[in-house]
Amino acid sequence: MTVLYVIIPIAIILVSMFVFFFLWAVKEEQFDDLETPAHKMLIDDWNEKPGKVKI
Repeated sequence: MTVLYVIIPIAIILVSMFVFFFLWAVKEEQFDDLETPAHKMLIDDWNEKPGKVKI
């Protein structure tokens, strides 16, 4: 029973941290554009010539 006195505050702290970071991510607009990063990997760079390595 005394374990609950340790587990409950730890659970409350963890939940509050997750809520804080979720609200921070929403405020910083991290969830506004979910599709563009997936489409960026499909776009080829046509300006680069094959065989040339930029250093």
